[in-house]
Amino acid sequence: MKLNKKVYRWVLEISIIIIVLLAVRFWMQRDVVSGIAPNISAATLKGQHFDLYKDQRRPMLVHFWATWCPVCKLEQSNIENTAKDHPVMTIAMQSGNNDELSQFMQAEKLSFTVINDESGMLSRSYNIRGVPVSFIIDKENKIEFVEVGYTTELGLRVRLWWAGL
Repeated sequence: MKLNKKVYRWVLEISIIIIVLLAVRFWMQRDVVSGIAPNISAATLKGQHFDLYKDQRRPMLVHFWATWCPVCKLEQSNIENTAKDHPVMTIAMQSGNNDELSQFMQAEKLSFTVINDESGMLSRSYNIRGVPVSFIIDKENKIEFVEVGYTTELGLRVRLWWAGL
């Protein structure tokens, strides 16, 4: 009988934790844009012009992150590896000026493409309230998936594949 009470309490506590995590995730995603993705037209950190509506020919990962975000740091290798095989555009939200961001990229040995959203204007156009946030956008510029918080490389790859079907 004591074992059943312990198991019941354990299941209840795990269920509460899951419900709280899902509620936080839902709250963070509540105002994020859906439907057609707002256009992103800006210069990358390397000085190349990017225009989402013109440069997109297959599903793309648009990833909002920040240098000061610990979860983003954990996720960096997932984004880096995904960018080797898929179109990826990252937006560094309020992470300092171009020189500071370039130094961060070099120190972390990151090569994915970055737009510096120093003022937060691009992030606001997507209604981003916290980072990281990943959007999978299909070739017609429709947002297929939104992931708030940490996501795995496999999760990103599967969503990109699915958006291409």
